[in-house]
Amino acid sequence: MMNRRQFAAAALLSVLAAPAIAQDNRIPLAEISAYLNRLTTGESTFTQYNENGSRSTGRLYVKRPGRMRFEYDPPNKGLVLAGGGTVLVRDEKSNQAPETYPLKRTPLSIILQRNVDLSRADMVVGYGQEDEFTVVRAQDPENPEYGFIDLKFSRDPVTLRQWVVTNELGDRTAVVLDDMTTGVSLSDNLFNTQIGRGGNRR
Repeated sequence: MMNRRQFAAAALLSVLAAPAIAQDNRIPLAEISAYLNRLTTGESTFTQYNENGSRSTGRLYVKRPGRMRFEYDPPNKGLVLAGGGTVLVRDEKSNQAPETYPLKRTPLSIILQRNVDLSRADMVVGYGQEDEFTVVRAQDPENPEYGFIDLKFSRDPVTLRQWVVTNELGDRTAVVLDDMTTGVSLSDNLFNTQIGRGGNRR
């Protein structure tokens, strides 16, 4: 029987499985771009699989453009905020100050842009199908060295189901979403990186 670490590693490999060759039922990129541009706010629980085999759960909040919040469940209790062009990572188990870096350095910035246009030259570098899902690999065409993101969508209606971020070091993080609720009212304080330095203030 697999232990928890082996199970998480196997799950990550499953999420990262290469798309099947079949391409006849792919969601058009224009439809996916339109869906992302309509996604102004959203909330969902999620499961995250990391390169080292660890697994976390939590709740995700999205407020486009430019804002995202990951609240992790105990025993993790960490926090990741994207807002104001900055990403803040706070580890509740560490006595160190939160880590910050520019949002543009993460491939998540692609889906948080004010206007998502997957037809831009050199933005989509992979486009296929895995079972009933359409899988899109996208990168910042001006900064491909920042890594890329694999996005998985279901159709009828078009819905984002999961993503895998591969950063500039080649490390991968997979996030699987439960059914996302859209059009929710979210306070801007949820995405304030200054508040995030000191607490989970709503």
